[in-house]
Amino acid sequence: MKKDWKPGTMIYPLPAVLVSCGATPDEYNVLTIGWTGTICSNPPMCYISVRPERYSYDIIKRNGCFVINLTTKALAKATDFCGVRSGRDCDKFTLMGLTPGKSSMVNAPTIEESPVSIECQVVEIKPLGSHDMFIAEVVNVQVDERYLLDDGTLDMASMNLIAYTHGQYFDVNNPKGFFGWSVRKKKVIKRGKR
Repeated sequence: MKKDWKPGTMIYPLPAVLVSCGATPDEYNVLTIGWTGTICSNPPMCYISVRPERYSYDIIKRNGCFVINLTTKALAKATDFCGVRSGRDCDKFTLMGLTPGKSSMVNAPTIEESPVSIECQVVEIKPLGSHDMFIAEVVNVQVDERYLLDDGTLDMASMNLIAYTHGQYFDVNNPKGFFGWSVRKKKVIKRGKR
């Protein structure tokens, strides 16, 4: 039996990402975002939702771009810290030992320690209430070569990615299948041929 709760955003787990922004080193900042996701595959588009009072909000709005950096177990402390401390008060890159990298297509830094950095160009800002949604086109993706397999695919399991669920961080390193596995037919071995 299910019990009614007050309406809320109970869509879990969520990616816990580090969003980097800033056109110049003196304004570089990192913030943790849980309200993010894919909204279109062609063209590739995603979004982040940010409270207008957040320090990074004006930086992203002014520069029109940001980078979504996937997080790992090794980045868990930085992920939490960057979500509870403000860039108005400290240099989060320095305090968390994060290295700003060079984006290829946007004027915002990547985070070198992240296995995947997704460069995003803002196309629309939609006020929604407590948060504004930055809708963006993905203009480039940088992938750490350590996670590329010989066939060019990503070795997601070795990244040790983390997710956020109702106030806690979880490791997502235990895959239960692959896209389409539930309907894939087993290979039939023809008799007499082995």
